[in-house]
Amino acid sequence: MTIIESPLAEQERDATGVLLQNTLVDLLDLSLLAKQAHWNVYGPRFRAIHLQLDEVVTTARDYADQVAERAAAVGISPDGRASTVAEHSGLPAFVSGWINDGKVVEALVQVFSTLIGRMRTRIDEAGPSDAVTQDLFISLTAALEKQSWMFQAENRG
Repeated sequence: MTIIESPLAEQERDATGVLLQNTLVDLLDLSLLAKQAHWNVYGPRFRAIHLQLDEVVTTARDYADQVAERAAAVGISPDGRASTVAEHSGLPAFVSGWINDGKVVEALVQVFSTLIGRMRTRIDEAGPSDAVTQDLFISLTAALEKQSWMFQAENRG
């Protein structure tokens, strides 16, 4: 049942809804992975990485909210429950326990690589059904690519 009347035709709404829901799940997982790393990082670059991870959490949460609100605006009920995130996230798993700062950086580089690849596919898929969602995905992907660059720069050289 749809409570909100969509500005999109049913087929476009449904296609856009799948893309938004999958993005929401990935962003919520990213925020949880980054917070897990934030709590468990150790090493000589602890403080810098610790603070950088908070930036990732903020970016992920801010965009998760925008994505969920976009879903609602097109008549799709967003699902951000923990069980949904655990079942449907496409991001690589993150280790539990203490993790060295260099390993945190490498793990985040891999997470960003996976998520950016998924987002670039979603950008292409969103175009035919909803240009507004595509624009949101482009902005989100730019922010993710910036974070990816910063983490890559941490361990290179």
